[in-house]
Amino acid sequence: MSMTKRVDAKASVDGNGQITGYASTFTREPDWAGDVVAKGAFADWLNHVNEDGVTVPLLYNHDQSLDSFIGKVTSIAEDDHGLLFTAEFDGTEKAQRARELAMDGRLAKFSFAYMILDQGPVTLEDGRKANELRKLDVDEVSLVLSPCNPDTSVVDVKSGRRNSKADADELRAIRELANQITSAINGLLADEESDADEPDGGPEPDANAEEPETANAEEQTATDADELKSAREYAAAFLAALDTLKEG
Repeated sequence: MSMTKRVDAKASVDGNGQITGYASTFTREPDWAGDVVAKGAFADWLNHVNEDGVTVPLLYNHDQSLDSFIGKVTSIAEDDHGLLFTAEFDGTEKAQRARELAMDGRLAKFSFAYMILDQGPVTLEDGRKANELRKLDVDEVSLVLSPCNPDTSVVDVKSGRRNSKADADELRAIRELANQITSAINGLLADEESDADEPDGGPEPDANAEEPETANAEEQTATDADELKSAREYAAAFLAALDTLKEG
């Protein structure tokens, strides 16, 4: 009989992203179905996976439609705590959305589908009765919302390398903003240098000459203010674009 079991998870990522966590635990705390998993329950299946090169799929919510295949398990083994695995996400839109949700903790639990090859009743140390799963074959691991086994957890989730067309477009836009900031600042610096080059001395003003117009000075001040405002706006847009890229 094929069954599913759910567990809490944490997540991590390279390339398209990775997620690492426990698909099952050996904590002897019964899950909602009243089951506990014995240490070594996956040993024979793991030997088969390693010897025959079996690829274990990572699904979304046990959905077997093609777009719900969101990755594949790249390493899996038992340790003292449980069945620890790392899976690599696909580059599809659904897979990357699942990665994003896992990274911020909104989708942070695992479930696995399995075949029971051996099981039996057991009395736990505190006297509770449970059903012990002693030998299991795993069909798939799923990233899910609700766990049957609240004792398991995700260990790590990482972001993949940024290499999409959208990323490239954002980077080009950021580069253009940086160029605009540089041009605006260079314009302001050129004005300052021009003022500094004006000679301190000079011919005595003609007493009969008319007072110079103030319009040109006022116009230059307004131009400087506009350039400074533009530089500030470009800088703000530049920082906002960087923040968007970091969060993506």
